[in-house]
Parts: sequence; C-alpha cells; structure tokens
Amino acid sequence: MGPEIKDYLDKNNLHHAYLIEGGRDTIIPQLLDFLKNLGINTFNSPDFQYISVDSFKIEDARNLKSVSFEKGFFSGKKIFLISANNFLLEAQNALLKIFEEPIENTHFFLIVPDINFLLKTFTSRFYVITNRGDSAIEKDAEDFLSMRLQDRIDFLKDFLKEREESDENIVEDSIRSKAGKFLNTLEIVLHNKFFIKEANQDIDFDFFHHLFKVREFLHQPGSPTKTLLESLALAIPVL
Repeated sequence: MGPEIKDYLDKNNLHHAYLIEGGRDTIIPQLLDFLKNLGINTFNSPDFQYISVDSFKIEDARNLKSVSFEKGFFSGKKIFLISANNFLLEAQNALLKIFEEPIENTHFFLIVPDINFLLKTFTSRFYVITNRGDSAIEKDAEDFLSMRLQDRIDFLKDFLKEREESDENIVEDSIRSKAGKFLNTLEIVLHNKFFIKEANQDIDFDFFHHLFKVREFLHQPGSPTKTLLESLALAIPVL
C-alpha cells in the first residue's frame, strides 16, 4: 500500500494550494479525515466549501474568486475542496492570480484524475501530489493491445459504461476522464514495449500521432469519447 494523502500534508505548515491527482472516491475521505483532525468542521460550515463537478467552467471560477477572500468564521481557516474531472482552459486562466498570491488562512485542495490535461502555468501554482493507483487500467491497456479489432470494440463498449453515483454524494470519474487515463496508460505501455523492451523497428509508428490527436480532441467539451477511442482501436495494430 502506498502513502496516504495525509503523509504529504503538514498540519502545522499547510501550503495555500494543493493539486492532487487521482481518484476522488479514494482521496476525498482521506482529506475529510485530515481536515477534521485540524479542527475543521466539514459539515454545514461557512469555513468549508466542497465543490464537485464534471467540468469546472468560467462561471465556477468567478464564483470561487468572489468567495475566496471571505475570512473564516470559527476555525480561523477557510478551506475549499474542489473535485473536477476537467478544468476548462478559461477557468484555469481566471484562477491563476488567486493561486499565485496566497490568501491568509485560506487553503485550496483541488482533485483531478489527470494533471496532464492542465496548463503548466496552472499546475506550477500548486503543491502537487500524485495518487493514481492505475494498475487495473494498465492491465486493461495491455490486454487491449493484444485483442482483435472486434474484441477491442466490445471492450470499449463495456469499459466506457457509466458507473452508478456513490451514495455518499461523491461523483465517480466521468467517462471522459476514465478515457483520458486509459489513453495515458496506453501510451506508456506502447512506449515501454517499443522503445524500452523490444525496440521493434519494423512497425509503422503513425498510430502514436493518432493517439496524440485523440487525446487532443478528447480534451474538448462535447467530443465523442467512444468514437475517438474506436478510431484508435483501428489505428493501433494487434500486438
């Protein structure tokens, strides 16, 4: 078992902004326990705000900016816990200033499934914690590469099914974020296979460029996730 989130946090010297990469259903309970140990009331308190959305939009950024300067009432600290599968580019740009210039006794915890979808200028404002745990997706990626085309199509149909929401009001990763993690893992597996382990020079590597394009389109709101991944199933040879 790897380190828990609390192992990265110093309760006596909290950073003003944390960016945590990983699954929200694992991370959020750990964060809530940590905050309770700090004396932060996480239930119906004006000192604590929990925001959980699929895409964090410009309107969300403006609302966050407007309330972030309010002082804490009871604990002396104000905590913002934000979980989003995707931060739109305009929202990231709108938030740069508040994450660059710390607000006294105000702390932000942002949870995303993949920091690679964020601007470098945005992530540079944070103390970054990675807590992926993607061993299951890595196996899926390896199995996917050995499948025939129809088996790949059937796999994607099942892989991209919606999961039921948690009874604890913790929204599961969206299909788009799950697809993004799968793409990233698929790229790593392919890179290891061709450039580290086998160094096979007899294969046309154009499918790498197609993978990059699929990732680029996947990042755009409204893009057809299933169609994009099916195009990749066609592009990558059976290995």
